[in-house]
Amino acid sequence: MFQKFEGIKTTLWTGLAVSLLFVVACYSQSYWLSKINLIEQIVLGLFAVGIIFTAQFSRSRYTLLIISLLSFYLLFQQQLVSGDWFIQHQKWIFLSAMFILSFLVNVKDRSLISVHGALRFAAIFSCILLAKGWLILGEYLTAQTLLLGWPAQLSANITITLPLLLSCSYILFQSLRYPSLLIASLLTSLLVASLAYYQQLTLPLSAMLTLLLVHYIVVVVIDSYYLAYRDELTTIPSRRALNQYALSLGRRYCVAMVDIDHFKKFNDSYGHDIGDQVLKLVAAKLATVAEGGKAFRYGGEEFTLIFPRKTIEGATPELERIRQLIADYKIIIRHPVRKNKKARGSKPTEQTKTVSVTVSMGVSAREDKQSFEQVVKVADQALYRAKKKGRNNVSR
Repeated sequence: MFQKFEGIKTTLWTGLAVSLLFVVACYSQSYWLSKINLIEQIVLGLFAVGIIFTAQFSRSRYTLLIISLLSFYLLFQQQLVSGDWFIQHQKWIFLSAMFILSFLVNVKDRSLISVHGALRFAAIFSCILLAKGWLILGEYLTAQTLLLGWPAQLSANITITLPLLLSCSYILFQSLRYPSLLIASLLTSLLVASLAYYQQLTLPLSAMLTLLLVHYIVVVVIDSYYLAYRDELTTIPSRRALNQYALSLGRRYCVAMVDIDHFKKFNDSYGHDIGDQVLKLVAAKLATVAEGGKAFRYGGEEFTLIFPRKTIEGATPELERIRQLIADYKIIIRHPVRKNKKARGSKPTEQTKTVSVTVSMGVSAREDKQSFEQVVKVADQALYRAKKKGRNNVSR
C-alpha cells in the first residue's frame, strides 16, 4: 500500500518561497552587487546567529548543517586551506554535501553537548570519508565502463550524477511523505548546491549562503511557533493558541465544549494507539467546521469550537452537523487473534471490529460583562448536561 504523501503542501510552499527568494536576488544584482563586501561581513554574522539560534531552540540538525556550511565557506575563502585546494576538490565537497544532507534527513534533533552530539559529528565526518571513497571508486568504475565501450558521457555520470539523483530522489520522497519544514529545506539546499555546482546559479557564494541562512532561521521560527501553538498529535491549534485567539474576539461570540463519549473505556479496551487514532479522527472532523468556526484541542479528550459573531441559534446547526458527521463514521479495528500452542506455527490471523465514536457538546454565548473564561465555564456546564441526557447530543 502506498504511503500517504502528507508533505506535498509543505514541500511545494517551501520550494516556491526559496525559488522566489533566489529569483529576486538574481534579478536585483545590479542594486546590491556593489555592496558585496558588506554582504561577506553579514554572512559571517548570520553564521554565528544561526548556530546560536538553532542550538537555543534545540534544532541540532540545523546547527550541524550551518556548521558544515561554515566549514565549506571557510574552505572557499581559503581560511582553512591555501592555494587552489577548493577548486581542485569541488567534486569531493559536493559529494560530501549530498551525503551530509541525506544523513540529516534520517536523524532526530538531540543535544549536541552529549553522546548523541558526538555521534552526529562522527557521522558527518564519516559522510566526508564516504564521499572520498565513492569518488575514488567512481573514477575506477568510469575507467572500466570506458574500456567496455560505454559512451564517455554516460561513464562520466557515474561519479556525480548517479549519487545526486539518488540523494535528490530520497530526500524528495521523505519531504513528500512527511510534512516537515526541515526536510523540505534540506531538499531546497541540495537543489541550490546542485545549481551552484553546475554553474547554473550566478550569485556570489556569500549571497547564496546569506539567503539560505535567512531561510533556515525563518523556518526555525515558524517551526517553533507551530510546535508552541499546534497540538502535536492532532495538528489542530492547542489550548495556548485558544487563549491567544480569545484576545482577538469581540463582544459577541459563541463557545462550544466538545468531549468524546466513553473515551477512557474506549482507550482501555482497544489500547492507546487506537485512542490516539480516535483523537485524530475527531480533530479532523472538527477542523471541517464552517460558519466561521475554529477548532482547538482543549486537553485530553476535550476540544473547543469558537464561533465569532455568532449566537447559540446560529452555531447549533453547524454543531449538529459535525456531531452527526462523527457519529456516522465507522472505525475498523484490527487486532491479532490469540492462538493456542498447536496453532502458533500457522499464519497469523486478525479479527476486525467496527465501532463508532460519538461526542457530546455544550454551547454557550457571551453575555454582557462576561470574560472568556466565564463563557467557557458556562459551556462546560452545558456539556455536563449533555452527558446527563445520554450523550451524543448538543446542549445549551
